[in-house]
Amino acid sequence: MTLYIDPPTWPGHGRMWSHLVSDVSYEELHAFAAALGCPARAFERDHYDLPSHRYADAVAAGAVEIGSKELVRRLTGAGLRRPKGRPA
Repeated sequence: MTLYIDPPTWPGHGRMWSHLVSDVSYEELHAFAAALGCPARAFERDHYDLPSHRYADAVAAGAVEIGSKELVRRLTGAGLRRPKGRPA
């Protein structure tokens, strides 16, 4: 089981955000996010938005730190990428 997280460099709602993804399955991603206590509303198409203050929690739980471009590459390579405008 490998989950990936990019640095909290995405601004929104007055804070900075990371993206948490799996390159195996959405089931794996949902299970990991639930164990972290992420609310279901944090899931967006193919990733969870994680506020910067939760970044260290995800890493401590086993998420691997990678850059944003590498995160998208792995997600796309796994066939799990769901860009905006594409049906789920």
